[in-house]
Amino acid sequence: MAKVKITLVRSLIGRSEDQRATARALGLGKLNRSVVKEDSPAVAGMIRKIAHLVKVEEA
Repeated sequence: MAKVKITLVRSLIGRSEDQRATARALGLGKLNRSVVKEDSPAVAGMIRKIAHLVKVEEA
């Protein structure tokens, strides 16, 4: 299965609580921190929810 690298590039300050919770669930707590996750439908849905806050690359 493919892996994706997700990097938080915009701040969570002023964002709704569900967007903050989604970022935390992905393991993103601070700016410019990255995580590598398996590309699954659940992860794709979380990325889509906060797409304006993250940068996604193939790992």
